Amino acid sequence: MNFVARLPAHLTGITFWGVSLTLGLVACSQKTPPEATPPVNPAASAPAPAATAGATPAAAAPGAAAGAAPGAAAGAAPAPVVSVVTVKVEKRDVPVTLKAVGSAVSLASVDIRPQVTSAVTQVHFKEGQFVNKGDLLFSLDTRTDETNLAKAKAQLAKDQAALADAKRQLTRSRELVAQNFVSGAAVDTAQTLVDSSAAVVASDTAAVQAAQVALSYGKITAPHSGRTGVINTPAGSIVQANITVMANVVQVNPIAVSFNLPQRDLADFLAAASGTEQVKVTATLPEDKKPMIGKLQFVDNAVDPASGTVKLKAVFNNKDSKLWPGLFVNVGLTTKKIEDALVVPQAAIIQSVRGPIVYVVEDGKAVVRPIKMVYPAGPEAAVTGVQENDVLVVDGKQNLRPGVKVVERPKENKEPGKDGGAAGAAPGAAAGGASGAAPGAPGGNAQPGTPANAAAPAAAPAAPAAK
Repeated sequence: MNFVARLPAHLTGITFWGVSLTLGLVACSQKTPPEATPPVNPAASAPAPAATAGATPAAAAPGAAAGAAPGAAAGAAPAPVVSVVTVKVEKRDVPVTLKAVGSAVSLASVDIRPQVTSAVTQVHFKEGQFVNKGDLLFSLDTRTDETNLAKAKAQLAKDQAALADAKRQLTRSRELVAQNFVSGAAVDTAQTLVDSSAAVVASDTAAVQAAQVALSYGKITAPHSGRTGVINTPAGSIVQANITVMANVVQVNPIAVSFNLPQRDLADFLAAASGTEQVKVTATLPEDKKPMIGKLQFVDNAVDPASGTVKLKAVFNNKDSKLWPGLFVNVGLTTKKIEDALVVPQAAIIQSVRGPIVYVVEDGKAVVRPIKMVYPAGPEAAVTGVQENDVLVVDGKQNLRPGVKVVERPKENKEPGKDGGAAGAAPGAAAGGASGAAPGAPGGNAQPGTPANAAAPAAAPAAPAAK
């Protein structure tokens, strides 16, 4: 009850203090705070002593203008100019060449095997030596065959003597029959003996030839010209007939290159092969840029279903032995020509999201030109969308935008503006020197309050001394 009775008095006090606080805030807000006094610029106060000293205010104006002009020129942003390397679009015939990777293969590679079981008595060549057809390679032990040949010849001589005797008896029998001393049966008997003896002589002759053939197997010669491989059977080795591989002879000149052509290019190839002109095949080694020209020799009669390719083979003259069996080469198969094609370097083409484009220089500015690829030919490409003699940007296109000014890069590949920047600094320095004030050298664009402007008052007192 006591607190309730005193509640109006407390409310009156709170209201009084609230009104007092509000009036104090209003009074404070009506007062304006004193403005901050700007710092005194010594350079701004410098002209006053100069005026009292009799210096003409107009004399300071040219210096100020001279110092300000270079700074203004230096601060202006020049239009961007990009240095580029350009090339002109050419019009010429472009051969369409199908590319493939092939391997050199020998036209004849033979493993030398003996036809008789014998021992090697002598090797007549060195490993890796080039041999001609018919050159002696190996000699085998032929003493048994020589004995058999001599025996066959002796038997032949014996039977030939028997045949001669049978012929004489036949002649004698005919004479006796003519004189009626013997009957005609004697002649028939003599004739039979002659015929049988002749057959025996023929058999002996065949036996002699067989012995000679067996003897010839002891001399192993090169089946064709080529280069020999490793000698697997040195002298003294025992070789088995038709089993032991004694060496290998590989033909290297001429040599063939085998390669596979994708089935998507088969139609173009068949169209070119059916023409009057022979299909031109080139083979280029990875380390040699000069291609070798050959002739197409073989085209397989079916497409390999496993790889979807057709096997082809071309023959090349290999007098210099550049191609070696098993060597991988780049094969080019020329099928046709694109006449009057517009040829541009591949380096000038940019692959954008909307397709290939190029930058064309028109009136000193870069212009975007969309193109369409017709046929890529190594470092060049036949395209459409440009005209002959159009100037394309090859180097520096990464810095270009449509409408940007371009300048042809000098041959010494100096970036433009390097020498010009040094030349542009000279006028500023000269202007600063002409004004007679050291601060002119920094370009006349120093901010107020910097040490460059602070040096100005030092020059002002010199005027009264001169007076």
